[in-house]
Amino acid sequence: MKSNQEAVKKDTALRAALVTTAVCAALLAARGLHAQEAVENAKAAAIPIPHGPVQMTISMNPAPAQPANTMQSAAARGPACTRTQSEQSTVVVPVGKSTLMQTAEPVRNRTLGNPLVAQATMVSPQTLYVVGMAVGTTNMIVQGKSGACEVINVVVNADSGGLQTSLSQLMPDEPNIRVSTVAGDLVLAGRVSSAQAAAQAQEIAKAYARSTLPAANGGTNGNGGAPAKAATVLNMMSVDSPQQVMLEVKVAEVSKTVLNQLGSAMNIQGGFGSWSGALISSLLSGVQSIAAVSKANNRPFNVAVDGQHGDDLVKILAEPNLVTLSGQEATFLAGGKVFIPIPQSNLNGVSTIILQEEEFGVGLKFTPTVLAGGRINLKVAPEVSELSSTGVTVGATNTNNLTVLPLITTRRASTTVQMNDGETFAIGGLIKSNAAGTLKAIPGVGEVPVLGALFRSTSYQQDRTELIFIITPHLVKPLQAVANLPLPTDRLKTPNEADVYLLGNMEGRDPAGSRKPAPPMPAPTPSPAMAPAPSQPQAPAAQPASEPPVSAMVPTPAAIATPLPEPQVSTPAEDSKPAYEAAAHAAQVEANAAQIAARETLPADKPRSPSARAHN
Repeated sequence: MKSNQEAVKKDTALRAALVTTAVCAALLAARGLHAQEAVENAKAAAIPIPHGPVQMTISMNPAPAQPANTMQSAAARGPACTRTQSEQSTVVVPVGKSTLMQTAEPVRNRTLGNPLVAQATMVSPQTLYVVGMAVGTTNMIVQGKSGACEVINVVVNADSGGLQTSLSQLMPDEPNIRVSTVAGDLVLAGRVSSAQAAAQAQEIAKAYARSTLPAANGGTNGNGGAPAKAATVLNMMSVDSPQQVMLEVKVAEVSKTVLNQLGSAMNIQGGFGSWSGALISSLLSGVQSIAAVSKANNRPFNVAVDGQHGDDLVKILAEPNLVTLSGQEATFLAGGKVFIPIPQSNLNGVSTIILQEEEFGVGLKFTPTVLAGGRINLKVAPEVSELSSTGVTVGATNTNNLTVLPLITTRRASTTVQMNDGETFAIGGLIKSNAAGTLKAIPGVGEVPVLGALFRSTSYQQDRTELIFIITPHLVKPLQAVANLPLPTDRLKTPNEADVYLLGNMEGRDPAGSRKPAPPMPAPTPSPAMAPAPSQPQAPAAQPASEPPVSAMVPTPAAIATPLPEPQVSTPAEDSKPAYEAAAHAAQVEANAAQIAARETLPADKPRSPSARAHN
């Protein structure tokens, strides 16, 4: 009996404990569910976002690295999505800047693919705050309240908007420059007015890329991170209708040389008994004498006098013209090449001769750059050179052979100037005056007045040179295809045998100055000549070369009955004919009228031509 009562007590206590445990579990479950619903339903008030600037401090340092096992477990686990939206959205964020992104429903969970590229923070249940940390791409999976997941692609690029604003402020005359980004690099596209504007825009973009250098990533295990790299600037701009520049260069030089020379030489030999002597004077300068006296016998006597006056004048005028695009170099050379031997020795001590090429002639090299407002920046280097009449005489070692090497006289200028279209500038000039005098005389005797001139030689030479370089740039455009340009060969005609053998002309006559002949008239039908009436004036015998002969103007009998054409109005070309041509033409018309009148008044007994009878 006692044991049964103890069993009942134990059973009652056990049941009470089970009921208490169940009630506590139910209360805990209800509290947890209530808390979860409170969060999901956003019963708490959302964070207010004021209108206007809000001071906010965002750390640009990357998030601290998590343990590998934690990241791997999270990546392996992933969000528990009930379904996934088929369409993916994309968010573009400049590096170092942020943006706000609205979601379709309250966010329950978010997962970033690469936190080093972008960071995302919740500022409200349906608003994400996305910050660009480094240039690159990643994605973010956002899970909503319903359990559906959305994949958002995050692209972090260089800040092209800031560069576009800077270019608009610094270069207001170039509104067509567009800035974009590709794989973290800045791309400049559009059209600019000149090559200089394109270079300036590229330099501004490079400076902007260096100023927006992202922060370097921190290293691990105490090691330093890799240094940050500035964005690369890609230039894809094109010059709008590039200008073409023609440069006219004039190189004018006048050189004058005056030479005065007077000298004498004598050779007198004589003797007295067993004594003999000689007086020899050779004071000439290597020029043939103009007077010489000699006596050939046992006592030679030779006297030579040299006198010379020279006046040389040289004029050089070179006008090279050259056309090129703005920013492109152009070269021009009208001349030739000469090869100068240069001795060289190899390692074995054997001497060899190589030929070094040297150019001479009229040369031009320039690089134009068209600036704003039509100004032209010119880097120009004109040159005029020719082979000199005198060379350099050299001789080989241990030999008697002499070689004369060519000597090139060169006038060259190289400078950089800025000019407007059509302006003329003298970029260089030279005035040179050289004077040289030489006196050779026998000491003592050569200083005697009057007679001393026979014992001395005097030479005086004066050289004077004036040189100037003048340039004139022009902005040019191509001519139309129908333009008939005059060529230097237009006035050069091949001569015939009469011009060559009879007249001695090496080129034919130039027909450019003569008037073009009138178009030929149709040939009339042949008919027997009819004598005009005695009372009618005769046609002049001489006819101008530009008019047809008289026989061509005689009408046929068939044409007698044809009405005469109406008088035509003279054209400006006919009015410009000389007076003698107009008078000859009037006389020809009168002669033709007289012939027609004579045929109409023929006697009745005189037979007419068969063609006239047929016409009647």
